[in-house]
Amino acid sequence: MSSFKINQVALQLYTLRDSCQTLPDFVTTLEKVRKIGYKAVQISGVNVPYVEAKKALDDAGMIVCATHEPSEQILDNPESICERLKLIGTTKTAYPWPAGIDFNNEKVVREFARKLDAAGAVLAKNGYTLSYHHHSLEFVRFGKATVLDYIFEASNPANLKAEIDTYWIQCGGGDPATWIERMKGRVPVIHFKDFVYVKDAMPAFGEVGYGNLDWDRIIAAAERAGTEWLVVEQDVCPGDPFVSIQKSYDYLKAKLGS
Repeated sequence: MSSFKINQVALQLYTLRDSCQTLPDFVTTLEKVRKIGYKAVQISGVNVPYVEAKKALDDAGMIVCATHEPSEQILDNPESICERLKLIGTTKTAYPWPAGIDFNNEKVVREFARKLDAAGAVLAKNGYTLSYHHHSLEFVRFGKATVLDYIFEASNPANLKAEIDTYWIQCGGGDPATWIERMKGRVPVIHFKDFVYVKDAMPAFGEVGYGNLDWDRIIAAAERAGTEWLVVEQDVCPGDPFVSIQKSYDYLKAKLGS
């Protein structure tokens, strides 16, 4: 049995983004998520001001394990990100998407890594943690490795952590468990999403435990890496997303225990 507990499993609200665009919908969504069993969420795709969101979360008895903040704001005004994290009541965030970054341009990639490190240093100085959330596009070759390799090699682990996403690692041609182990001590949050193939031989997002990923290896790697939060996410669901997040939660509860 894993040393992880089910209360270390959170939900990435981007999965339910269509139900988080107004305060009343957000409140209803949190009630449903809490009823399933989740006690923590990551904020992303939520169109509710943080002051109002925090009250709704408190009322639902839920905590925020991390957020995603606007990409350009992180790089250009990291001090403001500290203020936002204080409002929502968490110490962790991640750079969500490389907006406007040309990964085929060596100079651009090097400057991007430098700015991520600098932004992370500002957050760290103020007691917050910046991670880099990747997709598959960072697996483009860069020198003898990939852009993702370079981002982490060129930055100080004290400034920039890794928010590993199991689906996007697999989609990019990497091995999720191996990447998690490589980031040991540097991966506080992992996005748990499964990788499936549909009948037209195209990859698709799957509920945790219902696809092709080796979750025993992934969970064991996360334990060795010192990961704090296992965050369920499913960018696109085949039907009702509340059904999908229930399936993922039930699988992990059976796998982890209470």
